[in-house]
Order: sequence, then structure tokens, then C-alpha cells
Amino acid sequence: MRAFATGATGFIGSAIVQELINAGHQVLGLARSHAGAKSLVDAGAQVHRGDLEDLESLRCGAAMSDGVIHTAFNHDFSKSAANCGDGQAGHRGSRLRARGICPPLDRHLRDRARCARTPRDRRRRARFQLHQFPRVSEETAASVAARGVRASVVRLPQVHDRVKQGLVTYMIALAREKGVSAYVGEGLNRWPAVHRLDAAHLYRLALEKGAAGARYHAVAEEGVPLRQIAEAIGRGLNVPVVANPPRRQPAILASSGSSWVSTVQLQARKRRNGWDGAQRHSLG
Repeated sequence: MRAFATGATGFIGSAIVQELINAGHQVLGLARSHAGAKSLVDAGAQVHRGDLEDLESLRCGAAMSDGVIHTAFNHDFSKSAANCGDGQAGHRGSRLRARGICPPLDRHLRDRARCARTPRDRRRRARFQLHQFPRVSEETAASVAARGVRASVVRLPQVHDRVKQGLVTYMIALAREKGVSAYVGEGLNRWPAVHRLDAAHLYRLALEKGAAGARYHAVAEEGVPLRQIAEAIGRGLNVPVVANPPRRQPAILASSGSSWVSTVQLQARKRRNGWDGAQRHSLG
């Protein structure tokens, strides 16, 4: 099939583009710049110029394709709440299609979102201000599905390869800056992770086989305690490792005090989807 991909030149999006092409699909990638367009051509994809603010461009890209994969996201953490809300724009082309503005194509939407938190975490909402990170794009995908579009969601943990390690990359930079590697409280809270190639594989499976309204958790490593991460950073940088009280934690660690879906749930979902992360662990 032909897939329209936003975020096609990004860390995860570029891996998805290659995964789709290797599986025999055609990719129409959204590009904001000449450099982005060139990288898409070099990867074997077709180029669609535009950005998330250009709704007409999004509508046209969706109309020319059999499916849509939406991974574009602004990683400026000083504007996290606004950026989470901006994800809604990536769905508008297909949402308008459901209202009859675009051709009636079967549309598949995949959205990046953090993994579901447990009831215990919801009780901590006020403390950790999780309401500042709304899953607007996920809610939009659900509203699109209610209009008859086959839409599903891929929820991502820490995505890594041998060069980048998700939020751990920022923890490393912070440790270099401060001269210490910190974790929160007892450091027992866990950060699930997935290699970006494994994440790309799950996006492809979701595009090909995904069920309407489904939420897929791209979790290969089901929980690395934050203390272990901080200790690995401390060893690598030769800096001391310290425990910060929750109220003193840096913003980059503010969302790390929560658990994620259970191991039993994840294993069951992996078996149903035929997906199992096979790349090296983020701390390997």
C-alpha cells in the first residue's frame, strides 16, 4: 500500500520509512525543508512538501495514500503541553476526510503517545502534574475512529538506538552539566524502552493488521529502574550518583515517577500482534 508519513525524517519516522519500503510499501513522506526532502529521496520515498500547520497539504497527502502514519512531534520540553496539543493537527486531514471533504479512502492513523499509567499513577496526577501532558492526538484518533475511519494508536516508551537513548540522552547531558547523575526517590520507578527499529516494525504491523480503535504498546524492555539508568550514566561519565527528593527533581525527570502497563498485559498483546522487540537493550 501507499502510506503518507508525517515526521518521516525524524528519529523514529526515518526508521518507519525504511521498514515500510523494505516490506514493499510505497511511502509519501512529509518534508518541511530541502534537506528533509533530499533525505526522503535518498531513502527511496516520495516527497510531499508541507508541515503540520498546512492543513490543506495534510489533506492532500492523506487523499493520495492508502494509510497515514503520524509521528511528527515538537520535542521542545519547555512547551510540552502545547506540543501535545499540536499533535491534533496531524489528524485533521483524515478527520475532515471522515466528514466527506476528502475521498473515502480506508485510513490508518498511528500516533505517538506515552504508555498508559496505572490507577496508582492517576492518584499522583496532582503531584506530578500529568494533566500538563494531554494526549490530544490520541483523543483525536479516537474521534476519527468513531466516524468510521480505521484508526489505531502506537504508544511509545523510551525509544533508543546506539546513538540516541530517548530521555536518557537528556539525562546524560544533564549529568554532564551538573556533575552528578541523579534519580528520583529510591529510583524504583521503571522506564520501559524499545529500539527504534523494533518500534518501526510495530508501526508497520499496525498499518497492515491493526484493529480499529486499538492501542499498541511498543514496549520491548518492560522496565529498567531509573536508579540503574542513573548508575550506568554515573559509571560512563565517572560522576557521583545521587538520589533527589521528588520535589527537587529536574523537569526532565518529572514524568518518570510513574509505572506503566503490566508485564502480563504486554506479553499478551505481543503474542496477539506477532511482534517482539529483538534489538539490543538501551543499557547494553
